[in-house]
Amino acid sequence: MKIACLQFAPELGKVQENIRKADEILQKTQVPLKLDWLVLPEMAFSGYDFHSLEEVQPFLEPTTSGITTQWAIQVALHYKCHVTVGYPEITTTTPPTQYNSTVTVSPSGVVLTNYRKTFLYYTDETWSAEGDKRFFSGPLGGLGNVTLGICMDINPYKFTAPWEDYEFANAALQSSSELVCVSMAWLAHLTPTEIMTNPTQADFATVAYWVERFQPLVEKAGEQPIYVVLANRCGMEKAVVYAGSTTVLKIEGGGVSLYETLGKFEEKCLVVDLNERPKFQVRSGR
Repeated sequence: MKIACLQFAPELGKVQENIRKADEILQKTQVPLKLDWLVLPEMAFSGYDFHSLEEVQPFLEPTTSGITTQWAIQVALHYKCHVTVGYPEITTTTPPTQYNSTVTVSPSGVVLTNYRKTFLYYTDETWSAEGDKRFFSGPLGGLGNVTLGICMDINPYKFTAPWEDYEFANAALQSSSELVCVSMAWLAHLTPTEIMTNPTQADFATVAYWVERFQPLVEKAGEQPIYVVLANRCGMEKAVVYAGSTTVLKIEGGGVSLYETLGKFEEKCLVVDLNERPKFQVRSGR
């Protein structure tokens, strides 16, 4: 299986410009002929750092029928691959409800699922409702058994649940998912100056934190590998800085290895062939 993650720095509210930038990065990428899955960050084209419903309102998209879903369908048909991308959703119900969501489209352009973020970050709470189902786990087209999440989903609920509950990782474990995918707008604990120092180097403290949040998979992983796709954005919005460092992991036999990771501020499409050997060992197996 070949998976691509498009990491870039969308600007808040500049939807058309952000779509153009994503298209340009894809055009510069040697996308393999048999790509299986293209994954984009959380709220990829609207930007993320909205602080009220009023602020995000102009960028809300009707469930699986807005500009982001239309883009995903076109790209899925063009590359003949699955596409997952984040967007701010508004339902057509009365009254309408807003969610931080991802849509996943099949290679034939059919919407497979619309996942709504379950664990909200402080920023989300200013405009979004919690997803009506706790994470997505199940068959996802030709990708097999998949668990989907969005950013904060991998953290303890509201940062108040016990650390060792590992809600998201345990959901993946219980569903026997072979693939785990998280679209992100993950913040960095670095200053803009620190981010721009070695911008093509990953924020390894963040990557190590992500690995730690999948500890149940590491402890109970057998010989059948589990692949974890962490598709983050980079750049800055208002006063926040994003960590970039998009990563694809392989968890097998109690060990964690890393296929590749992008830099803290690297606008690029990372392509990983899961049939190849990972480049780095993060944690040795049993």
